[in-house]
Amino acid sequence: MAIEPKTQREHLISLYGHVTGVKKDVYAIKKNQTHIHDDIEKLGGKIDKIYWVLLAAVGTVAMSLIGVFLK
Repeated sequence: MAIEPKTQREHLISLYGHVTGVKKDVYAIKKNQTHIHDDIEKLGGKIDKIYWVLLAAVGTVAMSLIGVFLK
């Protein structure tokens, strides 16, 4: 339960507190955005490596099966 401001001054102080809180949140988001972007880029590289390994494995199995069927 929040205390209700009674005067204009109390309302302004309350609003200033909310604005300050929002500014801090926006700053934190901007600060963390670069870290998140870097992590996503690293994850994308790992997914690409896994994709190529799986593609090579499937290709190897397919070539082996083709070799068995052609004998």
